[in-house]
Amino acid sequence: MSVVTDRKAFEKAAIPILATDRRKLPKLLESLAAAERRWAGSAGFEGAPHTHHLVVDAKGALTRVLAGVRDGDDPWALASLPLKLPPGRYALGKGPVGLDAAKAAFAWDLGSYQFTRYRKAKRKAADLQVEASAAVTEALQEAQATRLVRDLVNTPAEDMGPEQLSDAVREQAELFGAEFDEWIGDELLAQNFPAIHAVGRASARAPRLIELRWGKARHPRIAIVGKGVCFDSGGLDIKGAEGMRLMKKDMGGAAHALALARLVMERKLPVNLQLLIPAVENAISGNAFRPGDVVRTRKGLTVEIGNTDAEGRVILCDALAYAAESHPQAIVDFATLTGAARVALGPELPVAYCNDETMAAKLLAASDAVEDPMWRLPLWRNYRRLFDTEIADINNSGRSGFAGSIVAALFLEYFVPDEIPWVHFDVYSWNDVSRPGRPAGGEAQGLRATLAALA
Repeated sequence: MSVVTDRKAFEKAAIPILATDRRKLPKLLESLAAAERRWAGSAGFEGAPHTHHLVVDAKGALTRVLAGVRDGDDPWALASLPLKLPPGRYALGKGPVGLDAAKAAFAWDLGSYQFTRYRKAKRKAADLQVEASAAVTEALQEAQATRLVRDLVNTPAEDMGPEQLSDAVREQAELFGAEFDEWIGDELLAQNFPAIHAVGRASARAPRLIELRWGKARHPRIAIVGKGVCFDSGGLDIKGAEGMRLMKKDMGGAAHALALARLVMERKLPVNLQLLIPAVENAISGNAFRPGDVVRTRKGLTVEIGNTDAEGRVILCDALAYAAESHPQAIVDFATLTGAARVALGPELPVAYCNDETMAAKLLAASDAVEDPMWRLPLWRNYRRLFDTEIADINNSGRSGFAGSIVAALFLEYFVPDEIPWVHFDVYSWNDVSRPGRPAGGEAQGLRATLAALA
């Protein structure tokens, strides 16, 4: 249950949560009885963000919760509470810091998240009852989309191969009445998606391109593309054990793209949506694509394979070229594309590249407004010289170790016409450490900001 919005299910005895910050804590303490103030002081409660204090009566019954917050607009303000408070029903009380109900619902829902596919939940989350509103409904939709990303990314490759990823897309298509299609194995060659086929052909699990279409033809076309490498061994340029350990998350871009498509359909945005997910496993066998091979692409450009571990950009180029053929008003792609982006910005800050200043400004403004961080890096086209090759149009990996994330984005840009606004997100899709509401494991990054910019 976690967040309860149905008034018929409300409990009058719900325990109030009183929010405070350090500055306003004295005011809150003044409202308590003397014994309660002394107990709060002896417990060391100072109103710091993500700390709390339980106020009990003379019989030991819990009567109130004091919650330290950054401020009332923090989207993660109550995220530490659902799995720490005693099980039961809670409600937003009138503390010195007023909390936005929608943000509280979002934080509470994701603070309750536990990945339970392979083991039982460690404990039942406490429930929060909040008054229903359009804003609360939308906040809970965003929380559910974030859960979708986390669940897909957290699932090991054994249970999240190209076919299972396709099933996840089909499920959303059926839920919202969208059209679904896919091309599998050698069908990719017949339908002119040779780059996707080349990367995925070595796996025992056939590569595929997954497509979802939704919306009215009269509405502006938006294409969302997600990298779906369900496991990345590195191919013949094989990764080391440490580099391979988390490669179940290499389909994180696909998870983001599907979650964004879900939100677009759930909100009934006036767009003509196309979702594209090239889904492969980068494996090793006798027919694996090799360093030095030349791969043809849907656009007609030939690509020399400088590194089989730079496979994500190769499958994306066919999907981006296909998306561009419908002349959309915008293309958005998500991909766990480079380690260089993480070296530059770390795990918490996704990189955004954009070829259109208006689109970039909307995304960055939305990022600030909803506190869903991203950082724009430049499409520095002088670095295109790093793709030079003697035998093909371009190489799939730069000739130096510099600017790896920029180089990857520039490679993708070859397959997007200049006149189509396009944004590429290089995401990590993972929390290395747990924070309130954001446990270690799969994570959505830039999702809420992109939705806000599209809406």
